[in-house]
Amino acid sequence: MARAAPVTSPDRRPADVPSDRTEAVLSRLQLMVTRKLDGLLQGDYAGLLPGPGSEAGESREYRPGDDVRRMDWPVTARTTTPHVRRTVADRELETWLAVDLSASLDFGTGRWLKRDVVVAAAAALAHLTVRGGNRIGAVIGSGGAASAPARPWRAAPVAGPDVYTRLPARSGRKEAQALLRAIAGTEIRPGRSDLGALVDMLNRPPRRRGVAVVISDFLAPPDRWARPLRKLRVRHDVVAIEVVDPRELELPDVGVLPVVDPETGELHEVQTADPRLRHRYAEAAAAQRAEISTALRGAGAAHLRLRTDRDWLLDMVRFVAAQRHARTRGTTR
Repeated sequence: MARAAPVTSPDRRPADVPSDRTEAVLSRLQLMVTRKLDGLLQGDYAGLLPGPGSEAGESREYRPGDDVRRMDWPVTARTTTPHVRRTVADRELETWLAVDLSASLDFGTGRWLKRDVVVAAAAALAHLTVRGGNRIGAVIGSGGAASAPARPWRAAPVAGPDVYTRLPARSGRKEAQALLRAIAGTEIRPGRSDLGALVDMLNRPPRRRGVAVVISDFLAPPDRWARPLRKLRVRHDVVAIEVVDPRELELPDVGVLPVVDPETGELHEVQTADPRLRHRYAEAAAAQRAEISTALRGAGAAHLRLRTDRDWLLDMVRFVAAQRHARTRGTTR
């Protein structure tokens, strides 16, 4: 399905979304995140997002769906009842973000641009991470030529046809804010980053078990990124955040609509008054999203979909709460 976006004025942006990404914008975003997410962090320390840790905890009776690799055989033998050993996430958790900033992310017809949602999701994850000495790092992908790296992070562009910037994992709120500034200040260039190569950068060099978060619209064919994602899942807990705009799911009836592919610059005119065309578009979009969901589920990643026309923070709160509830029931999906 063609990934074209309606032509809009360059300065068209909702009034509640600032055009520049200044310190004030990031501070306001941090305040929003803190207010809604702090309540989820009460109680025993369990890491960024629910997932098995490496520190042994207490045993409990086995429940359907528990990982058999966590069977506590000594307790099982003594009680003659299957038990599993609970684990507590490491105090120093390392989280890595793979942030896709291809040209298709610089688009939005809802309350936010897709790029804004990407930065907002990164801010929420940074807030969840930088507690108790946890570290957070990122790799950023965008098309075009290399640009000067962000000084606070000494980010180094990686050679290649696409631009990949690696921000080293560090602890502390100041470092997390510097990471967010680097992500928000990344220039989106024409072209699409190789999402598979971006994800694979989280596999090199090999790191101890942690959390890997991939933020993208996942519009590239799944066969280009599914295998690196499966490889990443072998060692890390993987969260895939899919950013979607409503116009990517269905077309409105607005007559002749000029659309442009943000990655190639190709311009087309579409007659949206044709109900058959809108129906075919919606069917193709639904099939595409189903294929993405299947690929993410097959890779073993926890899947969160954020839309530009919805409260992204509320969706993240529900996702984190659901993941933690699933863990208390003995599953992580």
